[in-house]
Amino acid sequence: MQLNTSVTRPPAAILQTNQLIKNTYTLLSMTLIFAGVTAFIGVSVGASFGMALGANLVAIGLLWFVLPKASNSASGIPVLFGITGLLGFGLGPLIGHYLAMDPSIVMTALGGTGAIFLGLSGYALTTRKDFSFMGGFLMVGLIVVIGASLLNIFVQIPALSLAVSAAVVMIMSGLILYQTSAMINGGETNYIMATAGLFLSILNLFQALLHLLGVFSSDD
Repeated sequence: MQLNTSVTRPPAAILQTNQLIKNTYTLLSMTLIFAGVTAFIGVSVGASFGMALGANLVAIGLLWFVLPKASNSASGIPVLFGITGLLGFGLGPLIGHYLAMDPSIVMTALGGTGAIFLGLSGYALTTRKDFSFMGGFLMVGLIVVIGASLLNIFVQIPALSLAVSAAVVMIMSGLILYQTSAMINGGETNYIMATAGLFLSILNLFQALLHLLGVFSSDD
C-alpha cells in the first residue's frame, strides 16, 4: 500500500533526496577507504590499546561537539575525515590481534559487514519503507547494550560478552535500516551527518562480527 508514496512528493523534493543519497554514499565510501588506510597504519606501527583509546576519545569529542556545528558547511568534511581516520586508527590493535589469531576472521568480518550493509541499505532504498518506528526500540537497545558492556567489564562473563556482540549486530542492522529510511523520508537532510551515522553503524557492526567470529574460531 505504501509503494507509491514518493509519487505524491514534489519533483524538487525527490531530486533533493536523490542528491542527498548520492552525496552520502559517495562520502561514506571515501571515509571507509580512509579509515581502512589509517587502520592499516595502526596495525603496521603496532599501535597499543592505550593509543587506540586516545584516538577513539578524540574522535568521540569531535563527533559530539564539533561535527554538529560544522556539518552545515564545507568545514564539516575535514572534521568527518578526522573522526573516521581516528576511529580507523583505533581499530589497529583489535585488527592486529585477530590477524595474529587467524587472518580469515578479519576477512570474513569484512565480507559479512559489507553483505549486511549492502543488503539492508538496498532493501530500504528499493522498498522506500519508513522505519522511523524503530527509533525508540533501537535507543532502548543501545542503552541496554552499553549497560551490559559496562557490567561485563567487572564481572567478565564470556556468555554475556557474546550476547552483547550478538545484540550489537542486531541493533546496528536496525540502525542501518533506520538511517537509510531517514534519508529517503526526510528525517535526515544533511549528508555529512548521515554519513557519520552510517559509518558508526558499519564500524560497530564490524567490531561485533570480529568478536563473534573470534569466539567461534577459538579452540577454547
